[in-house]
Amino acid sequence: MSSSPNRIVATIFGAVYLLVGLLGFAVTGGVGFISTEGGLLLGIFEVNPLHNVAHLLIGAALLATGLLSVKAAKTTNITIGAVYLLLGIVGFFLVGTALNILALNTFDHFLHLASAIVLLGVGLAADREPQLSGRTA
Repeated sequence: MSSSPNRIVATIFGAVYLLVGLLGFAVTGGVGFISTEGGLLLGIFEVNPLHNVAHLLIGAALLATGLLSVKAAKTTNITIGAVYLLLGIVGFFLVGTALNILALNTFDHFLHLASAIVLLGVGLAADREPQLSGRTA
């Protein structure tokens, strides 16, 4: 793997999100798949089985593209970062409603926003292609 910031971040975040997705199933026994309330991961992050599956899919996408190429990692970091930014903001309005099918809580929102900042920051700022000038020799 190259020293590309996008590949490094995608690979690390991917591995972490895969681990979080797997660990989430240890605390969601007996929780409905789309229950609006779930088990507590690490004592503070609320998850249900759908939330765990989402973590597994996001982790797999990040890890795979991080190992694949700079372009793939950059695209995935930006895409997932944008989704997390949206989820982090909208999530505050979902808590306590029937629409909270991921069993989100306030700690989840701040973690999603932090993930968005890192993924979008690296995705948008790192591994930029050099701009070609319009001049010819």
